[in-house]
Amino acid sequence: MGSTMAEKLLSGPSGSGTPSPGDHVVREVDVLMMHDLGTRGVMERLEEMGVEELYDPDRIVCPLDHVAPSHTVDDANAKTRIREFVDEMGIESFYEVGTGIAHQVLYEQGHYKPGDLLVGTDSHTTTAGAFGVGGTGMGHTDAAYVAATGHSWFRVPETVRFEVSGTFGERVSTKDLLLHIAAEYGTDVGQYRALEYFGEAIEDAALEDRVTLSNMSIELGAKFGFTPVDDVVTDFVDERVDEDYPIPNPDEDADYRAVHEVDADELRPKVAVPHKVGNVVDVDDVVGTELDQVFIGSCTNGKFEDLKAAAAVLEGGSVDPRTRVIVTPASRDVYRRALETGVAETLTAAGATITNSTCGACIGMGMGVLGEGEVCLAAMNRNFQGRMGADSSEIYLSSPETAAASALTGHITDPGEV
Repeated sequence: MGSTMAEKLLSGPSGSGTPSPGDHVVREVDVLMMHDLGTRGVMERLEEMGVEELYDPDRIVCPLDHVAPSHTVDDANAKTRIREFVDEMGIESFYEVGTGIAHQVLYEQGHYKPGDLLVGTDSHTTTAGAFGVGGTGMGHTDAAYVAATGHSWFRVPETVRFEVSGTFGERVSTKDLLLHIAAEYGTDVGQYRALEYFGEAIEDAALEDRVTLSNMSIELGAKFGFTPVDDVVTDFVDERVDEDYPIPNPDEDADYRAVHEVDADELRPKVAVPHKVGNVVDVDDVVGTELDQVFIGSCTNGKFEDLKAAAAVLEGGSVDPRTRVIVTPASRDVYRRALETGVAETLTAAGATITNSTCGACIGMGMGVLGEGEVCLAAMNRNFQGRMGADSSEIYLSSPETAAASALTGHITDPGEV
């Protein structure tokens, strides 16, 4: 019997042979990511444990991204302590405020390669699955243990595979696919399982569009979310990593809990309505919903391809004067590319406000907080009640294309009609 990607990645140097679903393994961790909020928690746990020296500071990446820049004295003081901690512990892979959102920075800066195991103090660490990396989030205590020992334990997950045939239609994207899966198979389809997305439509998708699937796999409960490791991936990695690595694609005879087939030709633009990611409808069902804010950003939809797609819809138009539009590039590098290619000019000319790179609006901690009763259409990952601000506010989720089209009209709009 062959192996899935999760089984291959969790075999690791500490195992003997490939493990099976349900097995518990102790695995050496290749990279630990701790963002600003996570580093604070890890620092506290290490102090409680009496740990004064890290297992390997070169394996740790610390980006300041969630509250960036600080908007309270307490947070500013906390970041000062993080900077001191980084210096004391010899962590060289430290990224200051404005560099970018952790998950974007990790792959842009070549902090991992196919076959690696990455853990992070953030649930969207699953993003790394688009690069053949076992990326998963964990709490502060477990992360502190990794920082101190270099290892962690894992239960090997079962895997669910999605075979996606056909071709995405105009202004239909992998974000719409993910929302379709959430609606059709439930947001627990990946509960402590690995998800694999393969097939013609995925192979034809741009790398950053694949990243959206891995990133949002956590919204389906997944431990890992993988897309194929092909030339698109290896060309990107080889520009940043000067090391050999395996190609951990699944074997043809791998054993799956389930295999689901999806035809990309039949997909329509989707929208998740408040207050759950799985409350998904076709855009036609909510056309006309008035909007106070449109947000395009986060680790999910702040990538260059997302901004480019939004700009293609907005080009030559103007956002509705009753609706504010906030765009947050996922990193400084994404913003630079947007400037060089004219994407940023198109967005600002249409009336969008571009912020620095931060998690800000997505988590209701700056750069686009919602007031009482306000309605936002967001190209991001979660629409939980109160996530972006007031409990009485409402968040709808969509692709960047749908968000941009809706920005032009001031209400939810089918991007195909703009």
